Amino acid sequence: MKDILVNNFLRYVKISSQSDASKKTLPTSSGQLELAKLLKEELEELKLSNIKLDENGILTACIKADESKKSIGFVAHLDTIDVGLSPNVNAQILKFTGDDLDLGKAILKVEQRPEIKKYLNEEIIFSDGSSVLGADNKASVAILMTLAKEFAKNKDIPNVYFAFVPDEEIGLLGSKVLNLDDFCPDYAYTIDCCELGELMYETFNAASAKLFIKGVSAHPMNAYNVMLNPSILASEFTLLFDRLQSPENTKDKQGYIWINELFANQNEAIVGLNIRDHDKNLFEEKKEFIRKAVYFMQEKYKRAEFKLEISDTYSNIKDAMNDKNKIALDKLKQAFKLCNIEPKIIAMRGGTDGSALSKRGLFVPNFFTGAHNFHSQFEFLPISSFLKSYEVAKTLITNS
Repeated sequence: MKDILVNNFLRYVKISSQSDASKKTLPTSSGQLELAKLLKEELEELKLSNIKLDENGILTACIKADESKKSIGFVAHLDTIDVGLSPNVNAQILKFTGDDLDLGKAILKVEQRPEIKKYLNEEIIFSDGSSVLGADNKASVAILMTLAKEFAKNKDIPNVYFAFVPDEEIGLLGSKVLNLDDFCPDYAYTIDCCELGELMYETFNAASAKLFIKGVSAHPMNAYNVMLNPSILASEFTLLFDRLQSPENTKDKQGYIWINELFANQNEAIVGLNIRDHDKNLFEEKKEFIRKAVYFMQEKYKRAEFKLEISDTYSNIKDAMNDKNKIALDKLKQAFKLCNIEPKIIAMRGGTDGSALSKRGLFVPNFFTGAHNFHSQFEFLPISSFLKSYEVAKTLITNS
């Protein structure tokens, strides 16, 4: 299955499928729908059951097998991240011999990317340096499609459900509207984290906030005691936050407030913030701090207008775990053991589609694709680790 797995990945990354946060449609880009249609055709050729591509670009399907066993599901997302690089991925397989690698459009310097050293003399998949590679999450898409091919006619396994959802990178949009009548396993997984061995069942709680500031504009010749400069008001607002609780100064399970947008002109300003914390209480405290900061600014500058909007994005997967659904985590740990992989259990400083699904009642742990440097032009996927990820997914099915 190695060649099929790798070739699937190389085919899927050729389809540009960046999500587009400026769009209000679902999916937010035509490439995601193009990929979903291709996957649908391939699943139909394999004669899977209950294949459905809905109006939101969500593709679901099922291998119908032994109904007496607990069913299992896998979720992958169709989109790749837009970080200002090229939307077109030109993937290549290179052998790492220990020296810096010329990717074509960029040089991967070993000194700056020491994580590559452990893959000496191995074949690794890279982009040409002009884009991300897209292992996040097309490595998972390739794994799921390869599983479908291997097990399509196997009647000794449990029912296996597949879901391919759009726009994970911009707020888990697809998984929030995934029809759980179409995707209804007893337990499920995402394959959406990084290096070999990573196992995650704890993610951030996440919210976003936007502060809209309307100042008072005036010509400089008569601005005295009249002008309220929204640029200055926005800057003063940002200074109310503790720099030690920002992303660049936090790690592990430390939460943060990230000021990630600042726009201003003579009349108005907009401040965008992301709120993250693994601990639900601390998460709520951070949101309340922002509300109090806005109240402070409004009381100080009564002639200005301050409007705050806060919306939750996703929840910590761990908060959905209970005695009944913990079987998903137990099965995953067993699969690692059977595959002779030492688990690296970490609290994810981010979220997955499982974060949205867990909030909806489906506990969804996450495990590694094998890739490194997600969201970077130096993202790479060692083929040996990719195969191990596939082996874990296969074992989850056969050991159910």
